[in-house]
Amino acid sequence: MLETKDTATRRRSAELMELEQRFGAHNYHPLDVVLERGEGAWVWDVEGRKYLDLLAAYSAVNQGHCHPRLLAALERQARRLTLTSRAFYNDQLGPFCQEICELTGFPRFLPMNSGAEGVETAIKMVRKRGQTVKGVPDTESEIRVFVENFHGRTTTIVGFSSHEQYREGFGPFAGGFRLLPYGDADAVAAAMTDKTIAVMVEPIQGEGGIIVPPDGYLRRLRELTRERGALLVFDEIQSGLGRSGKLFAFQHEGIRPDVVIVG
Repeated sequence: MLETKDTATRRRSAELMELEQRFGAHNYHPLDVVLERGEGAWVWDVEGRKYLDLLAAYSAVNQGHCHPRLLAALERQARRLTLTSRAFYNDQLGPFCQEICELTGFPRFLPMNSGAEGVETAIKMVRKRGQTVKGVPDTESEIRVFVENFHGRTTTIVGFSSHEQYREGFGPFAGGFRLLPYGDADAVAAAMTDKTIAVMVEPIQGEGGIIVPPDGYLRRLRELTRERGALLVFDEIQSGLGRSGKLFAFQHEGIRPDVVIVG
């Protein structure tokens, strides 16, 4: 029996999915669609079907697939210099840091490789400040976090998740975190002590279900952290960079955190 073009492309889809299942780790469950190219907001699978990409790689491709300006910049840089590491200065990082700081209004910018790495780095920063500035011993410092949070999947971060499915099998976990109900400023006020070095919160909870806190909640967190000498850390990996209608979601309340994480 002769194989038609349709059956051949369907067979290719099945073969590619089977290869990934056979040789790839089973830590994710993709949809049964094998994408091969994209342009703008559209993507095509290996069978030629066209889709409107409403996921945009979890917001990493908000600019669209294969944007010609980005392709030109990538090619231009690839032909000049591949990588220097931070062991040397280069002609791109300084201007990039300046652009980010001028865009956001923050005085310093630390680039990392992923959102989760940004969260981990923020935790290190506030812990260091808690010891060296606030004087809290490293075995006693506390960071307040919130039920339904999602800050990433590294071991430290899943340790303070409220979802057992993210924690199961990965303990023991780092201490120093306490979960509080999201949106309840009174609970935060009651939980803060002299050993509280930071409050870390998503201005809009993403993975938790697009949960928007009550009006005034973020402003109250800003007041509480200032009163108690703690840092306020906003994780805007999902809510930042224009996704809430402003550059950052915290701008809706006219406040500024001490640290903002984007990705």
